[in-house]
Amino acid sequence: MLDQKLIRENPTSVEEILSSRGKVYNISHIQELTLKKKEIDTEISNLQSESKKLSKLIGQQIAKFQKNNSQELDNLKRKGNEYRIRISEFEEKQRNLDKQIHNEISNLPNFPSEDAPVGQDESNNVQVKTWGDPLIAENLKSHWEIGESLNLFESIKSTKISKSRLITLIGNGAKLERALINFMLDIHTKNGYLELMPPALVNSLSLKGSGQLPKFANESFKCSNDDLWLSPTAEVPLTAFHRNEIIDPKHLPIKYVAYSPCFRREAGSYGRDTRGLIRLHQFNKVELYWYCDPTKSLEAHKKITSDAESILKKLNLPYRLIDICTGDLGFSSSRTFDLEVWLPSSKCYREISSCSNCLDFQARRSSIRTKIDKKNTYLHTLNGSGLAIGRTMAAILENGQQPDGSVKIPDALVPYFGSKFLKTA
Repeated sequence: MLDQKLIRENPTSVEEILSSRGKVYNISHIQELTLKKKEIDTEISNLQSESKKLSKLIGQQIAKFQKNNSQELDNLKRKGNEYRIRISEFEEKQRNLDKQIHNEISNLPNFPSEDAPVGQDESNNVQVKTWGDPLIAENLKSHWEIGESLNLFESIKSTKISKSRLITLIGNGAKLERALINFMLDIHTKNGYLELMPPALVNSLSLKGSGQLPKFANESFKCSNDDLWLSPTAEVPLTAFHRNEIIDPKHLPIKYVAYSPCFRREAGSYGRDTRGLIRLHQFNKVELYWYCDPTKSLEAHKKITSDAESILKKLNLPYRLIDICTGDLGFSSSRTFDLEVWLPSSKCYREISSCSNCLDFQARRSSIRTKIDKKNTYLHTLNGSGLAIGRTMAAILENGQQPDGSVKIPDALVPYFGSKFLKTA
């Protein structure tokens, strides 16, 4: 969430910064609300000050006239009641304005970083580097063709269980998924992350705090009888884990890693990636999450990205690092590095992790602070997939495919999977 004071005092500057996202933002109506709020805050403060002075006078009158039958005392008490009524009326206006301002500002995205490439859409994203040697050959199979031939997963029968875009993993497919989850968790915990396993159901406050609500309500699954939603990413509960807290600076940075199932409607993606493991309504993911000192989040962003990269390197999966332009940034992100893994069957790279620095945007929405120079200050949050499990499996199947139809398991994963190759039964 953006700073209300900044919107009140520098609306033009706020509009200009947000416009780098490729959209025109007019926040004059929000500024008007904040100015009204400032006036009411001042009025309440003045009334409270006068009320305190009056209370002191009443105390003096009571001491002077112990029988409390002074006409002057009665007049003072009457005036005191009038002050309380007026303060109460202004406080009601204050609460209504607070709610209105909060709702309006909640719809504004984060400021793009000055270091992010300026652009309108994904075509303006910048490739920073590549790693590994992409497999390029003719007649390569897609991961879903390999999965079907090795009986690793089933999508048609899964529609009987639920609906399309959900999948059932079978035998070695389920085993490979489990091996990847354990492998990633072990690597990250050895790298200093504390493992959490958060609830898969989250409330509206949690979604608002991370920036999923109100903007992405249509992309989430909601329980009809409760204020609960299926979590779209572990980023949501990991943000909410410290909501309304002041974290001791000596504990920073806090680094969490969490495995979780994720649920998304994938609104607007109909007709895209309808086969295989790339775009499902339910998928598993290992998430990395940092709480850090606001002066150190730029370095933390490089580190969390490097930690996600380490998984791809250990699995020997070719990838590239992309610096996301301002027009393609996620709602809560100030700057994002995407990791895209090579999928040989389509001869292209596909996103497997987004590592984002959200600065104080989520901390402000969730009221998560730390102490700097004895003052309460919003800390910075960062998140990144480390990695998306289904997409990692797809990349392993395609990059490890052999002429005999088997799939070579990356050496680092063999101790977890139990064999060097995936073969037909």
